[in-house]
Amino acid sequence: MTSHQQESAMQTLKRSLWAVAALVIFGLALWLLHHTLGSFHYQDIVREVHVVPGSRLLAALVLTAVSYLVLTSYDLMAVRYLCEKLAPGKVMLASFVSYAVGNTIGLSLLMATSVRYRFYSSWGLAGEKILKLVGFTVTSFWLGLLAVAAIVFIGEPLALPASLHLPFHSAHPLGWVCLLICLGYLLLLGLKRDTIRVASREFELPTLPLGLAQLVAGIADWLLAGSVLYVLVGTYSDISLFHFLGVFLLVQLVALISHVPGGLGVFESLMLLMLPGIPASQLLGALLLYRAIYYLLPLCCATVMMVGHELYQRRSGVSRVVRVVSGWGSLLVPQLLAVSIFVAGAILLFSGATPSVPERMHWLHEFMPLPVVEISHFFGSLIGAILLLLARGLQRRLDAAYLLTLILLAVAVLFSLLKGGDYEEAILLLVLLAVLWPCRSYFFRKSSLFAETFSAGWIASILIVLLCSAWLGLFAYKHVDYSHELWWHFSFRGEASRFLRAAVGSGILLLLYALARLLKPAAVNPDLPDAEALAQAALVVGEKGNAMANLAFMGDKSLLFSPGKDGFIMYGVEKKSWVSMGDPVAEPTVARDLAWQFREMVEEHGGQTIFYEVGPELLHLYLDMGLALFKFGETAKVDLAGFSMEGKRRGNMRTTLRKMENEGYRFEVVEAEAVGALLPDLKEISDSWLATKNVREKGFSLGCFDEKFLRHFPAALVRQGEQIVAFVNLWPGAGKKEIAIDLMRYRPDSPNGIMDYLFIELILWAREQGYSCFDLGMAPLSGLENRPFAPLWHKVGAFIYNQGEHFYNFEGLRAYKEKFDPLWEPRYIACPGGLSFPQVLLNIAALTSGGMKGIISR
Repeated sequence: MTSHQQESAMQTLKRSLWAVAALVIFGLALWLLHHTLGSFHYQDIVREVHVVPGSRLLAALVLTAVSYLVLTSYDLMAVRYLCEKLAPGKVMLASFVSYAVGNTIGLSLLMATSVRYRFYSSWGLAGEKILKLVGFTVTSFWLGLLAVAAIVFIGEPLALPASLHLPFHSAHPLGWVCLLICLGYLLLLGLKRDTIRVASREFELPTLPLGLAQLVAGIADWLLAGSVLYVLVGTYSDISLFHFLGVFLLVQLVALISHVPGGLGVFESLMLLMLPGIPASQLLGALLLYRAIYYLLPLCCATVMMVGHELYQRRSGVSRVVRVVSGWGSLLVPQLLAVSIFVAGAILLFSGATPSVPERMHWLHEFMPLPVVEISHFFGSLIGAILLLLARGLQRRLDAAYLLTLILLAVAVLFSLLKGGDYEEAILLLVLLAVLWPCRSYFFRKSSLFAETFSAGWIASILIVLLCSAWLGLFAYKHVDYSHELWWHFSFRGEASRFLRAAVGSGILLLLYALARLLKPAAVNPDLPDAEALAQAALVVGEKGNAMANLAFMGDKSLLFSPGKDGFIMYGVEKKSWVSMGDPVAEPTVARDLAWQFREMVEEHGGQTIFYEVGPELLHLYLDMGLALFKFGETAKVDLAGFSMEGKRRGNMRTTLRKMENEGYRFEVVEAEAVGALLPDLKEISDSWLATKNVREKGFSLGCFDEKFLRHFPAALVRQGEQIVAFVNLWPGAGKKEIAIDLMRYRPDSPNGIMDYLFIELILWAREQGYSCFDLGMAPLSGLENRPFAPLWHKVGAFIYNQGEHFYNFEGLRAYKEKFDPLWEPRYIACPGGLSFPQVLLNIAALTSGGMKGIISR
């Protein structure tokens, strides 16, 4: 097993262990709920939900709105801390969406970080600054938690259960510890230190006034979040706010670290355990309302806001280029829709597991045939299970998932009404249908639904929803004695029977899907291409490829073909980095699917997806994948139609041509078929050139002197008499759109200007042959500027470009190519951002240099 395969296996094992841990914790929470609610019936809880006064519901809604408004202040303060200038409206939207998604899915800090990265990276913030912003918001989050805990635990100590066997019996000591941490943080800021070192990294400290603002915002955040539930619980109890907040803080902390989506089940079970003075049915009713108001409602608002903003942008005629640069909405809309559809699937399953309203069933009995009700109930639950799977397809932008979700939502609206008159559920599904309908352009991939990968987290989430649905049904109908006749009992009052059939049907459907996934071919480890693969690549390059696509014939990169064999990606693997050399070689529509196909293959192996030296055409696609963009340099392209040897600017070039011709040098181009006979002479030139330059052959992103490789291409030569003095091999692009040079070698005793002569003659020859563009190759780090608001990578790259002449002739290379008046086109690296970027660069360098040893030696 190779090193990257071992790392892949370890990463997969870690993710699987986290998923199993979440399932175990959820199972324990369900057991605790079952034990606590043993003497209660489902209808008792439903009754308690309906008796909550409207005034308290309104107060909970207002407090929720204010709570999320306070949450946005975290990001506003963080942007001020970074000294960045971003519109407050943008910042507040990024914060609101990140918390709405994070709170609902769970792992709120992790999810909020992911969403923030997508927003702020598209607004130009460098990865390191985004990490600092996230660190600031996380600090505010925990500072508020600790401050409220200090106030509550010191002011009214919470008694801890004796079953925990702790050395102290109340939370009073914890309160003093929390207070000391908060005071220590403020004292650190008051010492006027600029930075603090943590794990060999330095972090800038905010000012003391900003730290105090963090403290105030954090306290307000936690007080408001707890007050929403306190208002709902206050319907049934006169428990003090201090005591309630103590319980709330402890339970939220456990739910956060449980890795269960949204803390589902864990939060509820612990609240029931810690508040025995409130009747369980009443408390659970309040907790259900809290879930709907504080979690689901903001998620729905975030989804509608994002889709509405995207539609408004299009309506106002914003150009496509602007949407690519600032189109952060297009990065998040599919993610929000995927989460919303997953929640809709869970709602359908929960609805199918619980009894319908008796009055509505009586009304349906008057005019609706029983088979219609039975079929609607059964297939409504099946649609719920299917939506859990389709949510993953929506996240992956599959067109089939989009179309199927539209159809199933429309059918589910009808089934919700026919199975029990659930008009609230039907309205929610109808709103989701209306939101999803205009978003067709975001779902463009043609991949099969069965080809999609499901991470351990996704699998755990689906299983948790399924288990929760099963538990709800068992709890709701625990008063019904089980018998085999239940499976075949059909009546308007036979809701327990309908639940059993729907639960088993949903379980079988998901099991069949899982079996289909297990029986699909295993992920193939990358192998170098054989003769058949190279022949297929030659067909694609000849029809659709640019000049760089000829690198495929080096044979040192693996090839991933599209299903129709009409496009490919050439890539290499170094440790965890799976690096695509350039954009996919295919038509744009095929390239999109091929890029996603590559990303999924990389994820199956636990690697990092990287696209190296890509052009501007597909940048929006890489952003959609959640990758960060780093400018790596610029490539020089000569417009042959506008190139001329006339005029004063070309005087030196004309002089060079006359000089070389007078000294007996001549230019010629030999076709690929004739190159083989010249290889001994070319190798002699190449070896002497390498020895003189004291360098070694490179690879991956560059060609090397390999006889099998060179036989694929024509070569341009400079002769003196019959002796070959210099040569380059040529990479022609499809349809004569462009032609590029690869190896450039000459004899050590060649006169000055020999390569100028070769390039001038080659450009003139390419123009005569009908080529549109001549690619002179890339100038690394060219075009990066060290400006005050430039990203960190640009500053570092600009410094290396200006100061690194001892190691590489950066400025000289660009100056040489400038003589031909090229158009400079930017080249990027699309990869995971943040602190992983330096390792990505190191791995790319290892691929290009033939290993780590090649990086050190020239």
